[in-house]
Amino acid sequence: MSILKVNNLGVRFQTNDGMVNAVNGVSFELGKGQTLGIVGESGSGKSQTVLSIMGLLARNGSASGEVLFHGKDLLTMGASELNAIRGDRVSMIFQDPMTSLNPYLTVERQMTEVLELHKGISRREAKKRAIELLDAVRIPEAARRVGMYPHEFSGGMRQRVMIAMALLCEPEVLIADEPTTALDVTVQAQILTLLKDLQRDFGTSIIMITHDLGVVAGLCEKVMVMYGGRVMEYGDADSIFYHPSHPYTIGLLGALPRLDHDGSELVSIPGNPPNMAHMPKGCPFSERCTHSLERCAQELPPLQASSHNPQVIRACHKPAAELAQAAQEVAHV
Repeated sequence: MSILKVNNLGVRFQTNDGMVNAVNGVSFELGKGQTLGIVGESGSGKSQTVLSIMGLLARNGSASGEVLFHGKDLLTMGASELNAIRGDRVSMIFQDPMTSLNPYLTVERQMTEVLELHKGISRREAKKRAIELLDAVRIPEAARRVGMYPHEFSGGMRQRVMIAMALLCEPEVLIADEPTTALDVTVQAQILTLLKDLQRDFGTSIIMITHDLGVVAGLCEKVMVMYGGRVMEYGDADSIFYHPSHPYTIGLLGALPRLDHDGSELVSIPGNPPNMAHMPKGCPFSERCTHSLERCAQELPPLQASSHNPQVIRACHKPAAELAQAAQEVAHV
C-alpha cells in the first residue's frame, strides 16, 4: 500500500519573464520502507517537486494536481494542518546544512524545539532524545557536542545533524534533497550508508533527490529520471541501470566514470538544458538527443509502458528496441 501518492503534479512560477512551468504532470508512488531516487540535471524540476510536497514553494510559486499522504491531499491542507504533518510524519534533509541550520542557536535548541512542538515533551526529555539521535548518526561525544553551534561542526557532521533532526519524530517519509552534494567522496559514502542503516532501523520511506545516478545505484528500489520538469523514465532500479530505454537516461549513465573502461575520456551530454520559460513544443530533450526523430521536436511523447519492460514507463518516440545497443554499452550498476 502506498504511503505517498503523487498524481499529475504541476508547479508554476510567476516571474518577470512570464510564467515558468517548473514541473509538468509528475506522478509517482512511495510504499512503506521503499526508497525512490529522483534523478536529473540541475533545473530538471527535482527539488521543486519535493518542495511542493512539503508546502515550501517560493511565494511566486503554485502547485496543482494531488499529493496524497495516507489519502489526504497535502496541497489542499491549511497551514496548521500541514504543520502538524511537516517535520513530524514527513521530514526533509536540505541540500546545504550550513544555510538550513540557524547559526544563532545551538544544535540542542534546534533539535529540542522540534520535539517540544510536535510531541509536547519537556525540554529535558527532548534533550535526551536529541543526544540519542546524534549518537544514532554517529556523531562522537554527542552529549557534549549537542550544546555546540553549527559553525563548530564540519560539513559532514552538519549533514549528520540535519539527518538527526529529520528523524527526531521518526517520520514515515524522509525526503533527502541532494544531501551529499557538498561532501567529499568518503563522507558521501558514509552518509549513504548511514541512510540505509537508519532506514533499516526506523522503517522510513525515503525520497532521494540527486543529479548522480551512481548515488542511487545501491540505495533505491525505484528510480524516476526527470528532465525539463517532466518524467523521462520511471521504473525499478535494476531495469533503469541494466536496461535503460530513454536517450536521456542512457546519456546520464554514459557520463558516469567506468572502472572497467581503459579510456580516460569523460563522456558528456551535448548542449544545455532548456529555458523553462520557453519550452520547446515537442520533447524537452529533443535538441540534445542524438537519437531524435523528426516528430520529436514537434510532438510531446506520452509517458507509457516500455515495449521491452512493462514495469518501466518512458516518454520517447524512439522504439526501445532501436536504443538497445546504446543502452547495452552504458548499462551497469
